[in-house]
Amino acid sequence: MPQTKSTASASAVRRDAMQVLASAPAQEIARLFSNADFDGDARMLRRPETGLVTVRGRIGGGGAPFNVGEATVTRASVRLASGEVGHAYALGRDGEKARICAVIDALLQRPGEAEAVEAVILGPLREAQGKATAKRQAETAATKVEFFTMVRGED
Repeated sequence: MPQTKSTASASAVRRDAMQVLASAPAQEIARLFSNADFDGDARMLRRPETGLVTVRGRIGGGGAPFNVGEATVTRASVRLASGEVGHAYALGRDGEKARICAVIDALLQRPGEAEAVEAVILGPLREAQGKATAKRQAETAATKVEFFTMVRGED
């Protein structure tokens, strides 16, 4: 079944939100979620479960794929009282982070809630991640060494 433009854009919004949440510290997500006044009354469809996934890599960025190793992930699925279903995976063993992220995923699907979730939770997380990236880039740039070659007139 082909995706319509609206379902494709909704999927892109959810994918982008999950990327932001996956990179954010669990404590910060929990703080922002608890400070927000969302109706987070959700029934667990899949309680947080921890397991392993295979991590794949490529030699040189373009070679044949190979199995690098395994990583621990935790997943959860919830259904809001209004019927929206949210899913989330979190690297590591933090079941509460996976649960909260699944609730946020479900809230993103609720009509009229996506803008509020963006403003109250995702926006501040994006801003903090942008500042951390800028700081890391500035620290790296400060250690940059310029190499140059002087041409001697003997040749």
